[in-house]
Amino acid sequence: MAFTRGPVGPAATDRDWWRGAVIYQIYPRSFQDSDSDGIGDLAGITGRLAHVAGLGADAIWLSPFFTSPMKDFGYDVSDYCDVDPMFGTLADFDALVARAHELGLRVMIDLVLSHTSDRHPWFRESRQDRTNARADWYVWADPRPDGTAPTNWLSIFGGSAWQWDARREQYYLHNFLTSQPDLNYHCPAVQEAVLDVARFWLGRGVDGFRLDTVNFYVHDRHLRDNPPLPPDERNDGTAPKVNPYNHQLHLFDKSRPENLDFLRRLRAVMEPFGAAAVGEVGDAQRGLEIMAEYTSGGDRLQMCYPFELLQPARVTAAVLDETFAALRRLAPDAWPCWSFSNHDTVRHVTRWALGDAALRGYTVLLMCLRGSVCLYQGEELGLPEAEIAFEDLQDPYGIEFWPEFKGRDGARTPMVWEMSNRNGGFSEAGRCWLPVPSAHLPLAVAGQGAGSILAHYRAVIALRHAHPALSVGEMSPIARAGDVVTFERRHEGARIFCAFNLGEDPAGVALPAGEWRAIAADPGTAAPAGGQVALGPWGYAVLAAG
Repeated sequence: MAFTRGPVGPAATDRDWWRGAVIYQIYPRSFQDSDSDGIGDLAGITGRLAHVAGLGADAIWLSPFFTSPMKDFGYDVSDYCDVDPMFGTLADFDALVARAHELGLRVMIDLVLSHTSDRHPWFRESRQDRTNARADWYVWADPRPDGTAPTNWLSIFGGSAWQWDARREQYYLHNFLTSQPDLNYHCPAVQEAVLDVARFWLGRGVDGFRLDTVNFYVHDRHLRDNPPLPPDERNDGTAPKVNPYNHQLHLFDKSRPENLDFLRRLRAVMEPFGAAAVGEVGDAQRGLEIMAEYTSGGDRLQMCYPFELLQPARVTAAVLDETFAALRRLAPDAWPCWSFSNHDTVRHVTRWALGDAALRGYTVLLMCLRGSVCLYQGEELGLPEAEIAFEDLQDPYGIEFWPEFKGRDGARTPMVWEMSNRNGGFSEAGRCWLPVPSAHLPLAVAGQGAGSILAHYRAVIALRHAHPALSVGEMSPIARAGDVVTFERRHEGARIFCAFNLGEDPAGVALPAGEWRAIAADPGTAAPAGGQVALGPWGYAVLAAG
């Protein structure tokens, strides 16, 4: 199915464009290299945007491209209002936005507002002494009487979340690398400064933001210790299981109630531009509850990006049922943005050990759930997680916890465009920043014709766009029987019944009363007959009433 779009941008009037949107995440280092240095860049992205538009996406999300020492590959920003030279210039960014809007794509950028690089001018000034103009722009604290860290808070990247600084004879907070000091949101000047960053990019034509670690902005001003988690309550939803971060209930180092006031201020900045934001909520215990807080009331975020479908274990019928029951109970009005893969997780084809039929079924499921959708580059090609040798690792997270946790590089290898090119058409360089796996080359865009997983993604996204009930409609409670889940989507009188077999055994499903016609089904699923539909292994049926 074809789906026609017109230009978008500041003049566009659809303020609810984000609701039900399909957002395509681009990791700039790995999408397309235009200058043969082995690293992707903005000009390369611009040249490949037709692929994203042809997929049927509504928007792109650009991972950070700001000036950075790249200790965490752009998530350590040293200048919020400029482009790192490895990615190009502000003129290159403006050209990217213009081309995206010509193709009908909105542009969302990844704002990293919880912390900066330790090379940011703000931090360099703050750490000089305790009396300078930015002395309280970061989270500084005196040691305990015995010289140890002020609290028991832990870093996601391992060890204490506090680093000693000899200049001030104090500790500073870092929830991630020691080179990523946390901003102090209890300081009004900090809030105004980061709101100015948002204003800068909105003025350049961006349509919204993906907000990195949005629940980490505000810390407990009283610096209280986190309580421990019992062993049976620990999981690896936020950090890998080998990380002691999972041993605490993170009540005081993140997800503080004061964050809501800042989100209201940010929403007020975005409103005149018709911009939208999706916040990444990293919390293994309270993710859905926090999403409810952050998206309710119409004056905070439009969407949140929960981790429930990004878990290491496959999303079974039981998990899906439990997730949506909890969502209905805790956050009935929240608008989630669902994803199976991103730049921080093992690609879901590998993580869940999906064969072709299961991958196709899960893709249809994702497009039928209430909420918006994020797709990660290469997902539409069925790329598996890459195996990266230790000597080729770039990710500090993987280097720290190797070999029990191999880090995030396996999901960040370059996009493959051509089958015959050594670097998959990504770059003409002799060596890329991460190697292009030979196993990815047969899955390159150029080799995916009719019947391919790429063609499947295009068709399913078109199906979602063709039926507003799937993109913006209400969703009934999930009914589950064994490995089968069913639910209805409804919008303005239209009804769509969705049935998914998330298992290897065939299953029959009783249809609701009335006449139903199939609008999507896998080859192993029989046509509806006698008030039932028979699903094959990993089968699905999407049926419209009437």
